Amino acid sequence: MVETLTPDICVIGAGSGGLSVAAAAAAFGVPVVLVEKGKMGGECLNAGCVPSKSLIAAARHAHAITEAKAFGISTQGFEVDFAGVHKHVHDVIAAIAPNDSKARFTGLGVRVIAGAARFQDAGTVVVGEIAIKARRFVIATGSSPALPSIPGIEETPHLTNETVFDITRRPEHLIVIGAGPVGLELAQAFRRLGAAVTVLEAGQPLAREDPECVQVVLAALAREGIELHANSSVVRLERAGGQVKVVVRTEDGEKTIAGSHLLIATGRRPNVDGLGLYAAGIRHDRAGIVIDRGLKTTNRRVYAIGDVAGRAQLTHFANHQASLVIRNALFRLPIRINEDIIPRVTFTDPELAHVGLTERQARDRGTAFRVLRWPFHENDRAQTERTTDGHIKVITTQRGRILGATIVGAGAGELILPWTLAVTSKLNIRDFAGMVVPYPTLAEVGKRAAMTYFTTVLTSRLMRRAIILLRRFG
Repeated sequence: MVETLTPDICVIGAGSGGLSVAAAAAAFGVPVVLVEKGKMGGECLNAGCVPSKSLIAAARHAHAITEAKAFGISTQGFEVDFAGVHKHVHDVIAAIAPNDSKARFTGLGVRVIAGAARFQDAGTVVVGEIAIKARRFVIATGSSPALPSIPGIEETPHLTNETVFDITRRPEHLIVIGAGPVGLELAQAFRRLGAAVTVLEAGQPLAREDPECVQVVLAALAREGIELHANSSVVRLERAGGQVKVVVRTEDGEKTIAGSHLLIATGRRPNVDGLGLYAAGIRHDRAGIVIDRGLKTTNRRVYAIGDVAGRAQLTHFANHQASLVIRNALFRLPIRINEDIIPRVTFTDPELAHVGLTERQARDRGTAFRVLRWPFHENDRAQTERTTDGHIKVITTQRGRILGATIVGAGAGELILPWTLAVTSKLNIRDFAGMVVPYPTLAEVGKRAAMTYFTTVLTSRLMRRAIILLRRFG
C-alpha cells in the first residue's frame, strides 16, 4: 500500500543546503519531509570540506615541524603515521556527524526518508512506496566528481575526492589532474605528509582568481617541491603493474609521468540523474538545474539550491540559498541572488580568499576603480610568525565604495570576513581607514591598505599648503 504524505515542504538531498532548509522550516513549525538516498551530511561532511580541511590540518602540523629550526627550535627526526592521519580525518567526520544525523532531524520534527526520490508529476515525488505531495519542493542533491574523457581512464585506478580520504597508506608519488582549489589543496597536503606530488592542468591554475595573487600561491607550492605543469593536456592513461602512467603533452613536448596514485580533480557534475525532472517540467542543462534569480525552477513550486543549481559550488553559498528559500517559501518575501557578496577561499598555504569584484571583473564591467594594496612583509605580526608571503588587494570606486577584495597570505580565509561585510553593506574605504585594529595582528594589513586610498590627497600640494596655513594660527 502506498503511503501519501502532504507536508508543506519536501527537501530532496541531505547535504548542507538541504539540511539548512529542513532545520529552519521545522523551527518555524512547518511540516517537512527530507529525502536522502546516501549519507546524511552529503558531500561536505563525508567527502568534501570536513575531511579535506582535516587532512590539511594534519599536514600543517607536519610542515610546522620542518620549519621549527627557523624559530630556534631544534627537532630531531619525526615520521608521519599516515594510518593515524586517516584516523584523525575520520574521527573529525564522526564528531560532526551527529549534527547532521537522522536522529537529530527526527528530533527537530522532520520526517526523514532514506531512498531515491523521483518526480512522478509536477506536484508529486515518490520514494519507494511513499508518495509525497508537498506545497513546495527543494532540490538540493549536490554534485559528483566529473571524470574527463581521457583514453584509458576506465582501466586505470584513480582516486576522486570521494575516495581519496579512504586510503590508509601514504602515496609514494601522487599525480593530480586538475589545478583548481581541490587539486591544489590536496596536492600540498599530501606533499607535506611526505608524498612526491605532480600536478597537471590543461589551462591555468586557479583560473578564476586574480593572476597576481595566484602566483604567490604557486611560488609557495614550488618551494615545497610540488611539480606543476600548466597548459598541459593529458593524452592517455595507462596502468603498468602497480603504477599509473600519464602521457601528457606539455609546451616542451610529450612526456610520460609515472606515479603510485592518480587523483582526478577536474570539476564536478550536478546530481540530476533519476530525479524525473522531465515529468515535473523542470529544465536542466549540463551546468545543472536552471533557476531564476529567486531560486525557482521552471516548475514554480520547485526550488533548486547548492551544487545542483549550477552556480558557485560552495557550502556557505548553499546555506545562504537555503535561508533565501525559507524567506520566500514561508513568508513570501522577495529574494534575489547576488553572487558578488559570496566569499570564496582556497585553503592552500598561503590561503587565497576573495569577495566581490576582482580587478579584471571591474575592468570588464567598465567601472572606474582604484586598486589599494598592502604587503604582508610590512606587517609586524607576519614577521613574528615568519608568514610574510602575500598581500591584500582592494578594489574601490573612485569615491571609495568597496567593490571587492582579494587576500593571499596567512589566515586569508579569516581576514576576508570584514571585507565581505563591506561589499554586502556597500561600505566606504573610510570606514576601514578609521577603524581601530589591535596590534600586532594580521588584520592591520587591511587597514594599511585602506589608508593608501588617501595617500594622493595627503601628499598633494594643496594639502601641504593648507597645513602651512593652519600652522600660522599656532
